[in-house]
Amino acid sequence: MGMSVSEDTASTHDAQLAKARDRGSDGANRSAAPTPLVGTEPDAKLDLPLTSPAPARLGPRGAAGDFLVKLGKHLATFAIALVALLIAALTWQQYVTAPWTRDGTVRVQVANIAPQVSGQISDIRVVDNQFVHKGDVLYTIEAFDFEVAQLTGVATVQRAADLQVKQVESERRQHLTNLATTVEEQQIYAGNAVQAKAALDAAQQQLAQAEVNLKRTRVLSPVNGYVTNLLMRVGDFAHAGTSNISVIDADSFWIDGYFEETKMARVCVGDRAEAKLMGYAQPIIGHVGTVTRGISASNAAAGTQGLPNVDPVYTWVRLAQRVPVRVAVDNVPHGVPLVSGMTATVTIRRATDDHRNWFGRMRMELSDLFNGALPRQNCMPVFTSQRAPSESLPAETVPPAISPEQINPGLAPGIDLSPRNR
Repeated sequence: MGMSVSEDTASTHDAQLAKARDRGSDGANRSAAPTPLVGTEPDAKLDLPLTSPAPARLGPRGAAGDFLVKLGKHLATFAIALVALLIAALTWQQYVTAPWTRDGTVRVQVANIAPQVSGQISDIRVVDNQFVHKGDVLYTIEAFDFEVAQLTGVATVQRAADLQVKQVESERRQHLTNLATTVEEQQIYAGNAVQAKAALDAAQQQLAQAEVNLKRTRVLSPVNGYVTNLLMRVGDFAHAGTSNISVIDADSFWIDGYFEETKMARVCVGDRAEAKLMGYAQPIIGHVGTVTRGISASNAAAGTQGLPNVDPVYTWVRLAQRVPVRVAVDNVPHGVPLVSGMTATVTIRRATDDHRNWFGRMRMELSDLFNGALPRQNCMPVFTSQRAPSESLPAETVPPAISPEQINPGLAPGIDLSPRNR
């Protein structure tokens, strides 16, 4: 009987020992477990102390490594925060204070052509959007009436014969004595010669006008460019001085960028400009040509009774005015068309930016952000250095008067010659 109780006690102790081994976290705890005693009371319970292992003490090298790990974590956090602040500052500088705008427009000069004579259009030599050169014929006007006027002028100039005869008669009277003529008769013949000369001069001027009008029936292009919005048809009546065809000057494209006044301190005449059109990746390269010196002020208009009309504003909200900056086009990438009215994003680069590295430009941007942009010397000169190319149309000149002898040679040989035999 006593033998069986001892076996049950031993089996119980073995089960408790296995359970204690499963709960242990390392081999040291398992080896340190107390050994059960044999021969205890049947109802006695075995209480095994389950204690956690004592923390291991770190040496000097372990403490230094732990310190370096913690320091590295703090430095990494500080570096990430610093980079984030730097990116935020540069983003603010780029989108808020840097001289760029999405409010850019392609502009061009347009020649509105009007005929100088009136008449029915008989021939149109161009089509819509066709490129023409300076001096090309755009259309012609019926020339019959002007040809008749020119031939009439040629016939009228034959009045030179009347002048020649009257000049000879007057000269003869001046050489006669008082027995053959009188002073009154000399004055009459001299006056007739003067009137004949005036009539000849008028006829020559009328002929010159008729010839010019005949040339003006051919309407020419004054510039190199593109015919646009062509609506005329053969048979239309062209009125002198009324525009009926337009040609875009292909040599006059420029870009207007409307910059906020808060960014004007960073815009200078001569700075490099990049204009990127919507839908095209390659930018148009140019430079700042001029800056507009005045924009319309709404408060300057007179209101009722001539009093100033002042618009109310919110003191805590101030909208920046936009100043037009004219960008001269220097280089257009291949395949990028210039169309008047297209929208462009215009960015101004300082003239010294191309000679600085990335670090220098970033330092300059940060300096402008925290200290403000300082105006540069001679940024906007009082007198602009840009000069428009001289453009002029060929002007008609009055032809020199032709002498009667050139018109009718040999008609009046002189006063000393004997009469000719016919």
